[in-house]
Amino acid sequence: MEFKPHKYQEYCISRILDTDKVGLFLDMGLGKTVTTLTAIVKLKYEQFRVNKVLIIAPKKVAEGTWSQEKDKWEHTKFLRVSQVLGSARKRMMALDVAADLYIINRENVTWLVDLYRNKWPFDMVVVDESSSFKSPKAKRFKSLASVSGKIKHLVELTGTPSPNGLADLWSQVYLLDGGQRLGAKYTGFRERYFDPTMYGPQGYAIQFKAKQGSDKAILDAISDICVSMKAEDYLELPDIVYDYIPVVLDAKSQKLYNKMERDAILDLPDGELTATSAAALSNKLLQFANGACYNELREVLPIHSCKLEALRELIEGLQGKPLLVFYNFIHDKNRILELLKSKFPNIKAVSELNPTTIEQWNKGEIDVLLTHPASSAYGLNLQAGGNHVCWFGLTWNYEQYVQANARLHRQGQREKVIVHHLVAQTTRDQDVIKALSKKEDVQNEVMESLKARIKRVRKEAH
Repeated sequence: MEFKPHKYQEYCISRILDTDKVGLFLDMGLGKTVTTLTAIVKLKYEQFRVNKVLIIAPKKVAEGTWSQEKDKWEHTKFLRVSQVLGSARKRMMALDVAADLYIINRENVTWLVDLYRNKWPFDMVVVDESSSFKSPKAKRFKSLASVSGKIKHLVELTGTPSPNGLADLWSQVYLLDGGQRLGAKYTGFRERYFDPTMYGPQGYAIQFKAKQGSDKAILDAISDICVSMKAEDYLELPDIVYDYIPVVLDAKSQKLYNKMERDAILDLPDGELTATSAAALSNKLLQFANGACYNELREVLPIHSCKLEALRELIEGLQGKPLLVFYNFIHDKNRILELLKSKFPNIKAVSELNPTTIEQWNKGEIDVLLTHPASSAYGLNLQAGGNHVCWFGLTWNYEQYVQANARLHRQGQREKVIVHHLVAQTTRDQDVIKALSKKEDVQNEVMESLKARIKRVRKEAH
């Protein structure tokens, strides 16, 4: 296929060529991969400015997306790809292969840096979904930062550079400029642009809110090395519709849910609610809302089938249209598979996401594709296989939520995308939907909504 770039893609290609280290914060569906591949061809084979290119990507994207994308276009299909994946032995063998692109998953970045130490061989690095390097405490960030001075050309790609707020930008920008624009230390950056809003039990600030005007100041500071574009400004994508399906628990299950929530809250210490205790309690409540829980021995305890019944009705209503289902817990997946086997024996359901099943999905050969958003939210092109999404289990992670929906709502989708949410009423599910609708500061909403529940339960207990 011949690549005819849009004007915005031509601009992004020129920015990669003109700016040694650049962040392309392009919305989902704007063609980040082919844009970057085109720039790589120019840099390596037309301008002879780079020799060895490393691409760091989420595991599923590393396995298939880049190879499939380069094979799609006439001007890039000649590129040689070596996937540095699998066991240490396989990764070593892949590094010894003569190739144009070496693709590694982000979990092995530290291994790669430790392997080469002072003999870093890659003069160009592409970080696909750079928001996964947003934590300044993460090993992958520290490892890549330690060799950033040896990287001549660096391209960061993401559609959600700051999923949890502006604080997520510091690490990504640091990899580009070594701290010139937002400061050499994360603590200094935070002190300059944010005010503390919550303190932990030892008096340390644990939550922050951007100061007035910080957003403009930060974006102005990085505008010369970062390009930001929204899909709605450049693409005519089909509409995306959000459908909320209320799931009413039966009386017995609702009573059990209320008791479990009450007991769990009353067992909390009277001190400050910590992020750890909040996450543990939220997960327990979300599991219950889905219909099963793990006990202390990690055994699955079935509770109700209310969401399974709602999913069954949704599948029946789709009348054979393919459905992409996101689950939250392993027991969700297993119970859904059991439901499909017993109620829909003639449909093809798949829960393994790999290049083969992705191809089958896009050919319309799979009726129900089950996957966890953490393993499929980034880079995968699933738009040819269907236009219906179902969130069986909800997530607090706004970045994963947006990215996962964009697997279908992206360039090439021909139909209106409908995102169905199974929302258990009078449960933590409703808090999640409320938080996701606010789009920003989701983590703060996690704490605030849980505090409200704790306050109510404790008041009722006295």
